[in-house]
Amino acid sequence: MPIADRIIDIYEKHAHAFDQDRDRSLFEQYWLDAFIELIPPGGSVLDLGCGMAEPIAAYLLGRGLTVVGIDASPTMIGICAQRYPGPEWSVADMRQLELGRRFDGLLAWDSFFHLTPDEQRAMFPRFAAHANPGASLLFTTGPYAGEAIGTFQGEPLYHASLDAEEYRALLDCHGFDLHRQRADDPECGGHTVWRAQHRPPAGPSR
Repeated sequence: MPIADRIIDIYEKHAHAFDQDRDRSLFEQYWLDAFIELIPPGGSVLDLGCGMAEPIAAYLLGRGLTVVGIDASPTMIGICAQRYPGPEWSVADMRQLELGRRFDGLLAWDSFFHLTPDEQRAMFPRFAAHANPGASLLFTTGPYAGEAIGTFQGEPLYHASLDAEEYRALLDCHGFDLHRQRADDPECGGHTVWRAQHRPPAGPSR
């Protein structure tokens, strides 16, 4: 099986190890707060690849937002539901996302970059299809185009990224205005982060 196709199996197999090892220091807070700035009080957030909900979904819930979390690992979703029984948690693959609902915020933190380049390109219309006018979008990528293989629990872990200019073009093509982007952010553990906002539809011409 290609390494790129093993992501879900690896996270499911090692879900409890991931839960134990995941940094809860909330080094992501600056970007999460910027993400929240564009969301109305009590607004809805779709967390794509929510893991076991900590620390990110838990932080959003603590800020009074309504969170819908999806992850392809049943064990991860089970942990979410056990720890936070109020929100909606579902086992789902973001690549087949068709919820028929729109949200005030879309988040894909350290999940989107596990998709192949073509799968990443295909996510942008899915982002748009699930975004309310003015919705906030936050996701992480690699700093440059290419594929990279990391390791998790001794197993190869696939990552990929497009060129920054292509991300900008995809955002614009699918109705998102880029507000902030930083590659290898030293204040965020070296993450490359993108924050954008879905454009409201153009009004009728006069």
